[in-house]
Amino acid sequence: MDVAEWFTDGDLTGRAVLTVVLIGALFVLRWLVLRTVRSRVDQGSAQFRTKKWVGYVVTVIGFFGLVRIWFGGTGGLSTYLGILSAGIAIALASVLENLAGWVFLITRRPFRVGDRIEIEGLAGDVVDIRAFRFSILEIRNWVDADQSTGRLVHVPNGRVFSKALANYTEGFPYIWDEIAVMVTFESDWRAAERIVAAALADHAPDTDDPAIVGAIREAGHQYLIRYRHLTPTTYVKAEASGVTISGRYLVGVRSRRSVSDALWRAILAAFAAEPTVDLAYPTTRTVYPDGVVIRTIRAESQE
Repeated sequence: MDVAEWFTDGDLTGRAVLTVVLIGALFVLRWLVLRTVRSRVDQGSAQFRTKKWVGYVVTVIGFFGLVRIWFGGTGGLSTYLGILSAGIAIALASVLENLAGWVFLITRRPFRVGDRIEIEGLAGDVVDIRAFRFSILEIRNWVDADQSTGRLVHVPNGRVFSKALANYTEGFPYIWDEIAVMVTFESDWRAAERIVAAALADHAPDTDDPAIVGAIREAGHQYLIRYRHLTPTTYVKAEASGVTISGRYLVGVRSRRSVSDALWRAILAAFAAEPTVDLAYPTTRTVYPDGVVIRTIRAESQE
């Protein structure tokens, strides 16, 4: 019996041998390709992407090879799947949804490896995309600001169809951030506003930076994004416990905490040197329009 006959007859042993040979050959092929890539490419990200695509190609080749061995071509596979389609649709609904999500992720690219996203209340940097789920390196949670917790969170691909997805870095890798400082009503709020504005001018990113200007131009080509005013600005608002000066500024996605830290240090140092400005905190005040009369009652002496 030759190899060609194994594809058409019912010899189960022959098909099993061919299956083992095919899987072994694919593993060897994958190992050779990855070894060649590692010897010629030094960049870790390029090696990672190559490894993912080699895995996809090997999977597709293996799938069609097994179809050829066990079903004698795509016709037999179609018949088999037609018989079991109803059961598969019910039993593997979530699996098929995740596969469809994977196809959506690699074709439409709502995000890529390295992007910072938020989905279903989870935020982090995408570190891997696979056939059934993608993985993000979590930020926030018990860690203040947008810094990593160190946890990997695996999200099923099907979530991209049913949950809102926010991408921090797609199109425009900068976000708007605000720092709010509350001073007492007795403080000179104009002096406080000047201090906040000076801190923004010294520590907020330079909006004339060619990188920021180029990113805005590129975002305008992909999406209807139009930012006319990029320079830091301040806003004043009276609240229950004092006057709030809010500083609004543009910052890189992964620089939010460091810039906020630099701003607060500069503002606190300037407030400490300014006697007319005091930070406010939640307080309760009682006002008596007619004034308060204090009477002293003396106890009568008893003999």
